[in-house]
Amino acid sequence: MTLLYVLAAILMLGIMVTIHECGHFWAARCTGIPVREFAIGFGPAIYQWKSRKYDTVFYLRAIPAGGYCAFYGEDDPDQADSDDPKLYNNAKPWKRFITIMMGPMMNFVLALVVACAFFAFTGEPVDVEVGKCTIVSVAEGSPAERGGLMPGDVVDTVNGVDASGADGEGNLTLINLISGYRENDEPLVLTVTRGAEQVDCAVTPVYDAQEGRMLMGVTLQSDAHYVYAPVGLFRAIEMGATACWNAGGAILGALRDLVTTGKGIEDTGGPVRIIQVITEETREYGFEAWVNLLMVISVNLGIMNLLPIPGLDGSRLLFLLVEAIRRKPLNRKVEAYIHMAGFVLLFGLFLVLTYRDILHLFA
Repeated sequence: MTLLYVLAAILMLGIMVTIHECGHFWAARCTGIPVREFAIGFGPAIYQWKSRKYDTVFYLRAIPAGGYCAFYGEDDPDQADSDDPKLYNNAKPWKRFITIMMGPMMNFVLALVVACAFFAFTGEPVDVEVGKCTIVSVAEGSPAERGGLMPGDVVDTVNGVDASGADGEGNLTLINLISGYRENDEPLVLTVTRGAEQVDCAVTPVYDAQEGRMLMGVTLQSDAHYVYAPVGLFRAIEMGATACWNAGGAILGALRDLVTTGKGIEDTGGPVRIIQVITEETREYGFEAWVNLLMVISVNLGIMNLLPIPGLDGSRLLFLLVEAIRRKPLNRKVEAYIHMAGFVLLFGLFLVLTYRDILHLFA
């Protein structure tokens, strides 16, 4: 099952990158910019064909987690001053602007379509149903350990009272029952499901001054899920747009904190960390988490590509804006070398993050 979750994570990345590159490709087709190569996936080519009409070579590559769209003469210093009409740099600035812009835009469109379709299918969350609590961990030497509780136990009742659910303020019933214990009371009898049998455990909670309540020394995970009400198409679109907008705001806020204060730099990761997070979240919370991550990461990919960093789409758009203002391009060779240098630095960062992610994974 873990392998399936990993494959689902790789598939997600493949979808987002392929849609991004398709944005460049479709825009180039519409504006008349020739495309030299278009690939789905990366690694060894398992199938290829060439369009006779457009002179484009299409590749289907072995690893379905990426892709690229290559134009004639793009970032090639040797052809920077050539007047060949099929070269990318010789296309009108507005055509190149649309072609570059449509990559990130397709990531935003993908996120919006997925979010709207999800809400149209599931509906709007109107309530939360809380079930039973599972004991995730038991502190060493705690009342729970002395009482015989074990990780994996599902708490059914406390002194015969159903321990599932939550009160009107969202506090877990189990927590309320434990907090209601007073010194000199009889030990709480927790009936738990352990495997295929039920076990009674007598636990005497202790007062924690820092927390200000009675504790047993366990970490709990509640079985909770949303209750959805059907929505119409326009409401689904509104909810999807709001979800994407909120995701974009959170991402921009995180970028601001990263640049200004360095906050979150330890949580920054590459593809390995992303695949790990997708795998863990999907395994824990199911398809809903997969869809939510697809929306959030797709918005993130679109925003990151718009940053004016050499090698990214944002840098190319910045050069095009300068060209449009000046009404003539900057030195083509200099621009090509800047983009090439940016690509090399980004690839180096990719290797560093991947190495760190692998160390973190095995740690």
